[in-house]
Formats: sequence, structure tokens, C-alpha cells
Amino acid sequence: MDELQELERIRGQALDELAAVRDEASLEAWRIAHLGRSAPVMQAFSRLGQAPKELRPQIGQAANQVKVALESVLAERGQAVKAAALEHALASEKLDVSLPGRRPTQGRLHVETQTLREMYRVFGEMGFQVYRSPDVESDDNNFTALNIPPYHPARDMWDTFYTTTPGTLLRTHTSPGQIRAMRQFAPEPIRVALPGMCYRYEQASARKDIQFAQVELLAVGHNITFGDLKGTLRDFAQRMFGERLQTRLRPSYFPFTEPSAEMDVECVICHGKGCGVCKGSGWLEIMGCGMVHPVVLQNGGYDPAHFTGFAAGIGPGRVAMLRHAIEDIRALYTNDVRFLEQF
Repeated sequence: MDELQELERIRGQALDELAAVRDEASLEAWRIAHLGRSAPVMQAFSRLGQAPKELRPQIGQAANQVKVALESVLAERGQAVKAAALEHALASEKLDVSLPGRRPTQGRLHVETQTLREMYRVFGEMGFQVYRSPDVESDDNNFTALNIPPYHPARDMWDTFYTTTPGTLLRTHTSPGQIRAMRQFAPEPIRVALPGMCYRYEQASARKDIQFAQVELLAVGHNITFGDLKGTLRDFAQRMFGERLQTRLRPSYFPFTEPSAEMDVECVICHGKGCGVCKGSGWLEIMGCGMVHPVVLQNGGYDPAHFTGFAAGIGPGRVAMLRHAIEDIRALYTNDVRFLEQF
């Protein structure tokens, strides 16, 4: 009879503990404690062999009744706990459908891409067609065909990223596109804008980086003069920066143009007074330009006795700096949302 009393005590203790269960984790812990393999009611089944033979049926029936009763109250309590959890979730996660919705964040084009598209528009109105060329170029197109032979000292002007394939490199400028465009369209007159990324192994600063975008202008035809180049660039500068911004052309040197020049605009940070961005000069260079060298014309498939042309290389990043008074060109590529969302 002691075993029957123990079973009754086990049931009473289990029911008392079940009354304190409030969540599913506690309910699972209760199930393991009172219906698991090591639970007291399960141990009663294991001890049946030790009980007197005449009491075994009575004890076994009582143990089974306790087990069934505990399983029944477990199921009932489980339903109650789940209902309470659902009610709590509905109350805590209640959504007021009358509130206005949250507008999703709208993406936008990068400021340099915006500037580049504006440049496309301006050049398109001038009659230039966009022509794309690859970033990975041959040594011939990047240097030799542009009047920069292997022994030419002008090669020292760029520290170049060479690939493991001999004679292959990352282009240092978009000028190789001139050779590709001329060889494709010669002997027809052309006006093309050649956009793309350029790569130079050099010290990064507030005005330049090892990777940068560039747009090359190329016009080849009959009777094209330096005056055409000057008028085209002045018109471009006025459309991009406004008529009040001062510009100037100063003599320069490039192996692939003769004569050569560089175009500067008034520094928009200091308005010509001199600052760290313009290195105290009051001017910022935005492009190199010049008349296409006869050797380059010949390498492109044009007869320099009958054709002339001009070329210019413009940096969209530098143009974006000037249009938006950005002091450090590296800010364009740091992916700082606080900076980019201003444009």
C-alpha cells in the first residue's frame, strides 16, 4: 500500500507544479520532470517486479492511471499556455492600421554618375557619340600607337598596372579608345566621347586617386583647327559650370597631341584666392587637350595630309568636385551615405 500512496503523492506534486507553469519552456521542463524516462511515475513501473505478486496488478493500474492523468493535464495546460502566448503576442505586436506607412528609402545615382550623364547630354548636343573601349588594353594601343614608343621618356609619366600576360595592362588613360575608334571608322570623319575607368599606380591625394573615371573627346575630319577645340571646350565649361566661372588654356605637352594644352577653371572652393585644394594657385585643372598628333592619325588609319583632329581628356570626378564644391575627391569613393545622400 505504500507504493499506492507514493503514486498519489507523485500526482499531487506534479499537479501543484503544473499550476505554476506560465510559458512553453517551463511546460517542457515539467514534462521531462514528470513524464520523462527518469520521472517518478515511470520509476514506479520499473519497481513492479519488486512488489508482492498479488499487488502488482493494482499498483500497475494505479501507476498507469497517474501517467494518463498527467498526460491529460499536460495537453490541457499546453493549450492554455499557447493561447496565452498568442494573446500576449497579439497585444504586444498590435498594428495600428490607421497610422501612415513608412516610405521605403529611395536609391539614387552616384554623384559622379549624375555628372557623367550630364556630360553625355552636353556632348551629345555637340554631336559627339559615346564609344566604349575595354579597361584591359594592349601595350600597343595604350602607348606605342599613341606616339609613345618603348624607349620614349614620356612613359615615365605614368606608373602602370601591368598584368601577368606580356604586353597587357590596365589602361592609364582613355586615349587607347582613340585608336580603336579611328581604326573602326576610318576614313570617315568622327566625333566620339570615350568614357571609362583609368588606373595609375600613384600616390592618392585630395585631387587624384589610383582609379578614376575619364571621358575622352575625339574629333577627326577635314579642316579642324585649334580654334574648334577651344570653342568646344569653352562651350562645355559654360554649360557645366555656368558662364561666370573663369577658364584658361595654358601650354602643355602630351606625346599624342601637338600642340597640347591644359584647361583650368577657377577654384570653386576659394574662388581664385588660393587654398589647399588648388595648391594656392586659384585654379584647378579639369582636362588635357590638343590637336591629334599626325603619327596618331596615321596609326588610326587617317592620312594626316588630309585629316586633322582634336582630343581632350576630362575627369568626371574633377567636374563633380567643381560643380558641388567637394574638397576631397576621395569622398566620392568612400561609400559614406551621409555624403552621398546630399546629391
